[in-house]
Amino acid sequence: MSRAIRIAPVLVALLACACIPAAARADDTLTIVTGSSPTAFFDVLSNVAARAGFYKDEHLTVNEQYTSGPAVGAQLVASGKGDICSISIEPIILGYAKGLYLTPFFSRDPRDEWVIAVLDDSPIRRLEDFKDTSIGEVSVGSTGERNANSMLSGAGLKKGDYAYIPIGVGAAAIQALTTKKVAGAAFPYPELAAYEVQAHLKFRYFWNPLLYGIGTTVYAATPATIRDKADQLRRFARANVKAAILIRENPQLAARYNVEEANITGDKNAVADWAALLQLAGGQLPGIDPLNKRIGAISPLGMEVFRNFLAADTPSAQAAPLSALVTNQFIAYANDFDRRAFIAHVRQMR
Repeated sequence: MSRAIRIAPVLVALLACACIPAAARADDTLTIVTGSSPTAFFDVLSNVAARAGFYKDEHLTVNEQYTSGPAVGAQLVASGKGDICSISIEPIILGYAKGLYLTPFFSRDPRDEWVIAVLDDSPIRRLEDFKDTSIGEVSVGSTGERNANSMLSGAGLKKGDYAYIPIGVGAAAIQALTTKKVAGAAFPYPELAAYEVQAHLKFRYFWNPLLYGIGTTVYAATPATIRDKADQLRRFARANVKAAILIRENPQLAARYNVEEANITGDKNAVADWAALLQLAGGQLPGIDPLNKRIGAISPLGMEVFRNFLAADTPSAQAAPLSALVTNQFIAYANDFDRRAFIAHVRQMR
C-alpha cells in the first residue's frame, strides 16, 4: 500500500474535525462592589467599558453591586462576597490593622481628588485667608477635613482658626456656597466640577501639594482573588484602559454610554452635562495621556507617602505593609495593544 493511500484516512478525519464549529468561549464572571451609586464620577470608567463592549471583547461578564458606603463595600469584598472593590485607598490602608486585606491593582485617578475650593469672586486668595471662616464639608467628619487640615496647617493656621459646617451635596451645597454661608468647601474635585457644569459656578481650587500626584481611587481585590483570578483581572484591567482612552478621545460618546449604562432617566441634559464634565474633569481619570503604556499603574512611592499622611492622624495606618498596597502585575498586559490604531478607532465611533 502506498504511503499516500495510508495517510488518506487521517487527512479525511482531520478535515472532518475542522468542519465542526468550535464551541463559543464562555464568558468569565466578575463582580464589582462599590460604595457609591451608578452615577458616581469614577464609575464612568466601568460604565463605559461595559456599554462599549470592552468587557465582552475580553470574554467577561461584569456585574456591579452598590452598597451604603466604601467601608461596607471593602468588607464585602474582603469576606469573599465580591471579586473587585471599587474604592478609595483610605479604607484599605486603615482597615489592614483590623484584618481587612485588599490589594489595589488598578489606579482610577492620577491625583488625590480632595480640594478646598472657593467661588471665583471670593476675597480668599491664599490659604491663610481662611482664618475665622467656616468651610463646607459633605458630612460631619468627612475625609475632606484631613486633607484641608493638612493644607491649612501648612499655611500656619490651627484647627481652632476655622470651622467646618456640613452642607451636603448638590443643590444644598450650591446654596451654601452662593449665599456665603460658608467661605469655601473641602470637597472632592469632581463634585465641584459638576457644579461648574450644571450650575455654571466658577471655582478657584487649592490642591494639597503633598498628594497632588497620588492616585487614591482604585480597583482592589483580595490576595486570593489576585492569585486565583489573575487572568480575569488582567482582562478586566485591559477593558478599563480602553474605556479610559475612549473617554479621553471621544467624551461625547463616552457620556452617552455612561448615561445609558447608569440608566440615568428623566434628565434631557444628562448626556450634554456628562460630556462637559468629562472634558472639564478628564484629568481626574486615567488615560489623560492615551499613548502612555502604564495607564492604571499605581505608584509604590505614592502609596507610601499617602500611608504616612494617614498615619499622622491614625498611627495604625503604618500596619499596612507597602507590599499589600500595590501590585502592578496586570498593567503590562492591560496596555499591550496597538494604541494608535485603537485611538483612531474610538475617535470614529458613534
